[in-house]
Amino acid sequence: MRSWLALSISTLFFTFILSAQTASEVEITSEPNHHLALENHYVRVFKVEVAPHASTLMYRHRYDYIVVNLGPSLVVSEVAGKPAVTLKLQDGETRFVPGEFTQVAKNLSDQPFRNITIEILQDKKSRAPTSSKVKAKWDEDRGLHILNGGTQDILFVKDGVRTSEFQLNPAGVVPKHRDTGPCLIVAVTDLNLRSEVKTDGEIQVKAGDVTWIKGGLNRSLTNAGPKNAKFITLEFR
Repeated sequence: MRSWLALSISTLFFTFILSAQTASEVEITSEPNHHLALENHYVRVFKVEVAPHASTLMYRHRYDYIVVNLGPSLVVSEVAGKPAVTLKLQDGETRFVPGEFTQVAKNLSDQPFRNITIEILQDKKSRAPTSSKVKAKWDEDRGLHILNGGTQDILFVKDGVRTSEFQLNPAGVVPKHRDTGPCLIVAVTDLNLRSEVKTDGEIQVKAGDVTWIKGGLNRSLTNAGPKNAKFITLEFR
């Protein structure tokens, strides 16, 4: 009888502990420092801002994601089941991170920790093997490309997404891209981009904001602003 009672108490105790651990984990959509900025069939985009010397809740990344840092940052990343890692991040630094893990981010600096987190909603489908000529072409194109008044640095091709960093002088031009679908632009600086397609008008985006171009970069874009422009693009097939 005592043995059965002890076993029952032990089982209830561990069930309580497990429930408490599960309850302490939240979905990214419920983490108060993550603010949903854009969502469609391809991506879910969050603006993230963590106050100086503050921490996020423990939250789950269910998808692969791309993160664009805004401003210099010093952050501790605590991933469940792994040692904590201190990250010194630069303005505009862009990384790809495989999903399916839980995390707490702690801001060690005296400035807000800000980034744009972009979940790739078709990550599992995009990881499937493919013989696409587009993928082969995108892989071959990786690296730094000199443009008319600027540069395009193709950072990586992951989950069917080509991610590039553009830097344009005033009047610098992004040429037309072939074999591309819709595109997400993340502004690292204020942007005033003029499209060759008149119906587009001017694409004006403040630093730290995002915009979605349904037609992608199948049109040229010119930096119509008076200052150098820096932005990250995510191009989809």
